[in-house]
Amino acid sequence: MAVFDVNHVGNLAPAVPREGSDPSPCSACSIRNLTICAPLNDIEQTQMAAIVTNIGIEAGTPLFDEGEPAEHVFNVTEGTLRVYKLLPDGRRQVTGFLFAGDFLGLANDENYAYSAEAVTPCKLCRFPRPKLEVLMERFPKVEQRLLNIASNELAAAQEQMLLLGRKTAREKIASFLLLLARRARQRGQRESPVSVPMSRTDIGDFLGLTTETVSRTFTQLKQRSLIRLLPNNEVELTDRDALEDIAGGF
Repeated sequence: MAVFDVNHVGNLAPAVPREGSDPSPCSACSIRNLTICAPLNDIEQTQMAAIVTNIGIEAGTPLFDEGEPAEHVFNVTEGTLRVYKLLPDGRRQVTGFLFAGDFLGLANDENYAYSAEAVTPCKLCRFPRPKLEVLMERFPKVEQRLLNIASNELAAAQEQMLLLGRKTAREKIASFLLLLARRARQRGQRESPVSVPMSRTDIGDFLGLTTETVSRTFTQLKQRSLIRLLPNNEVELTDRDALEDIAGGF
């Protein structure tokens, strides 16, 4: 799959660390093992750091909009974003939530295929596409990493189709909470209580449910003592096995 066009790239002079120079900022990244930088050694990371700009956006701020020129790609280093598409009648379909370590902005053409917006305050590494294309040509393992990311996105899209097409509201909410728990574990965080920073409307637009149905289903799971709703948008999974059974349709 041609994520980037690597046939039209310029020259990028290799960056060689000088003795006594500051280490690459990537070396102190707490989520380095989850990013596209993971397969790079220290010297290669220095070359990667030379093209990166660290940015921050506040909650509710768009990172980019569908149809805009896809000039950059991004690695999330902190916070949560939602990615979505708008239907012609104005309805919104949230296609996913992104967390620290996630990569976004891949495009098969010159424009972004979806919109991305911050759910919470976020920090990201921003890569200019042309310069990243050069590094991909120099370091094939970066391209392989991106192919793995694209493969994971395809698997997530297939799971989303199952959620939208076959599961009941209760099964959808249970599956969603377990998904957040798995994602937290991948980032080295605790699985319960799990952080749920997105709104009930966001969750509904992701799962194909109304806001009222999302709120009612959370209440039902709470009344059955399967979850506890905690302050600071956290949810404790008090009966993980029962949630797994519900998510599986049992």
